[in-house]
Amino acid sequence: MSSRKPARRSTAVSSTVTDGINPRQPCPCGSGKRYKSCHGGGGSALVTRPFAGLASECDWIALRELVPAGTAPLHLTGEYADREVMLATVLPMALPALTRADGRILVGLQVGNSGDDVSRDVAAAVLRALAAEPGTTLPPEGQPGDGPRLQDLLSEEPLEVTVHEDFAFWLDGAEAGSADVAAALEQANAAVMPTVRLPGLEAAYWCQLGDKAHLRWVLPYEEDVLLDALARLSAVGSLDLGEGTRYAGSFRAHGVLAPVWDLPKDAPASQWEAPASAFGDRLATVLDAGGALSDAERRARAGLRGRQLTLR
Repeated sequence: MSSRKPARRSTAVSSTVTDGINPRQPCPCGSGKRYKSCHGGGGSALVTRPFAGLASECDWIALRELVPAGTAPLHLTGEYADREVMLATVLPMALPALTRADGRILVGLQVGNSGDDVSRDVAAAVLRALAAEPGTTLPPEGQPGDGPRLQDLLSEEPLEVTVHEDFAFWLDGAEAGSADVAAALEQANAAVMPTVRLPGLEAAYWCQLGDKAHLRWVLPYEEDVLLDALARLSAVGSLDLGEGTRYAGSFRAHGVLAPVWDLPKDAPASQWEAPASAFGDRLATVLDAGGALSDAERRARAGLRGRQLTLR
């Protein structure tokens, strides 16, 4: 196992907004519109890296966009430091938050009414839950105005992510309290994609979708810097993870890229920790190299850019 730390981690601040985006590119908000017709049209500015400045930024992005069923305890500061708050990928009916009868709080990260700053949206849900009576379910509401962001509420402790096989954590050992919750649980469990977080690697997730297996790895580098590094590896044939694997492309999500590899479907998740770690070492080496790309590397880079999909 490699003990090397990621190189050239982005130093973007938590309030980074869209800047220098090609107006004809897809808007980073994930609307599917061109940037010039969406957040680039003179309206409110989209915060493209809402989780920057938080410990485990890449795991925040993975839990928001890639992991079906996962949780992580949140460590609040100040007057709320003694409250038990659990982050969840998604809650029943995509609720933003709920409080259990004993006062414990669950906050959903995958919700359908996100505004221009996901960090502020989630922080608003946390504050609503903290002020609510135990046993309260908090429905969606309008977009929050100015207010605290997660960076203002949380300590600097990294996320301790638990990936679940299903959504039984919604019930916490109890029976479903209503027909709606029971139906939502059954539907959600039927759609869960088997997922494993690779130990020792930040935000690297093995998953199985039907008869295909993949590694999805959210990496903490500026997009252009990472693309240059991936192009260097591609040009020398070092972009895969070993025999039977293939670099498939990347997701663009919340200001960073998540490369994706196709893997042999019958190989267990545990088999990919060492190859992924070795790839991380190769990546760190070319990230440190710098300098202009060769002609072959530029051609490889163009091909890699053509295999990107914008989520957010």
